[in-house]
Amino acid sequence: MRLNKYLSKCGIASRRVADKMAVQGRIAVNGTKVTSLGVIVDEAKDHIYVDERLVSLPPEPLYIVLNKPKGYVTTLKDEFGRKTVTSLIKNVGQRIYPVGRLDVDTEGVLIMTDDGELAYRLTHPKHQVKKVYEVVVKGEFPLELVARFEEGIELEDGFVASGKGKLITAQRKTSSLSLELTEGRKREVRRMCQTLGFPVLSLKRTKFGGISCEGMKLGSWRFLTRKEIDRLKKRVSLT
Repeated sequence: MRLNKYLSKCGIASRRVADKMAVQGRIAVNGTKVTSLGVIVDEAKDHIYVDERLVSLPPEPLYIVLNKPKGYVTTLKDEFGRKTVTSLIKNVGQRIYPVGRLDVDTEGVLIMTDDGELAYRLTHPKHQVKKVYEVVVKGEFPLELVARFEEGIELEDGFVASGKGKLITAQRKTSSLSLELTEGRKREVRRMCQTLGFPVLSLKRTKFGGISCEGMKLGSWRFLTRKEIDRLKKRVSLT
């Protein structure tokens, strides 16, 4: 890697300014001052100093998907002493944060990262990132009521929630539905179903921006693949 590019990636200076710093004799590689342009460094082996201070590349961001179980809150620390999702992520070497929230009684896909810009965009309403849920409600849910999800359901705070619904099974005691939403309001799915007269018995998020945790045990996690990361960034226009 060219030295000026390395210093730029370290956040020290732009490439143009880094070249000026080299000419000024402010940069050393492995103890030897650099005074010419176009120097190539090996970021894995060489020691680069700026004004006698060792500099290094920041760690690469981490991208993880957790299959969140019930009983865990999506915060870094809980004032009531409840279990947090971060306690399930061990030995990653960096502090990561949940992208959005799942309430304590909801299971399923939870993305966690230290990439703040991606997290912000994934949760911003303007990007319309799709979230898919499997819902089990109390009672026999009528097929004709499914259209209400797309028409919009006014909640108690005046917000009109909407999404795409599909009835999977309908029995006298319980029914199961699939819901696709793009908003991320607090307890939105539960509130929508409750407003329609069908309390939620269980709730699981199966997809977030196309990311799933299919085949993963509850409480387990994995790193996202490069393809998954690129797809998420593309969805929110982040290059």
